[in-house]
Amino acid sequence: MEMRLELVTVPVTDIDRAKEFYVRAGFNADHDQTVSEEIRFVQLTPPGSGCSIAIGKGLTEMAPGSLDNLQMVVADADASHADLVGRGIEVTPVEDLPWGRFVRFADPDGNRWSLQQLPDWSGQGGGS
Repeated sequence: MEMRLELVTVPVTDIDRAKEFYVRAGFNADHDQTVSEEIRFVQLTPPGSGCSIAIGKGLTEMAPGSLDNLQMVVADADASHADLVGRGIEVTPVEDLPWGRFVRFADPDGNRWSLQQLPDWSGQGGGS
């Protein structure tokens, strides 16, 4: 049996503010559909990702800002840090840990994200 995670719902208070934030952070705005007065579905996809996020109205009962440490893998933590800063996104300094290099940020509701540059397990060096 194969299972692919393809959509994660992110709870937000202001759909348009959150959509603007994620687009500014580099996510592609795939869909924005008002289904009814109770349901609005906005799908956004991080660049290069096979998994998207959904924000909207009537999608989840989770409290806005309740997601903690959604994690994406990046090739270069320093380049990702510089890119997000250049886009006006507030990020943490790059943190070096034995299991990778991390950059963290939060959306306007406080949903927290972590970008991980995987360590070089080959022993060949390259990277910090």
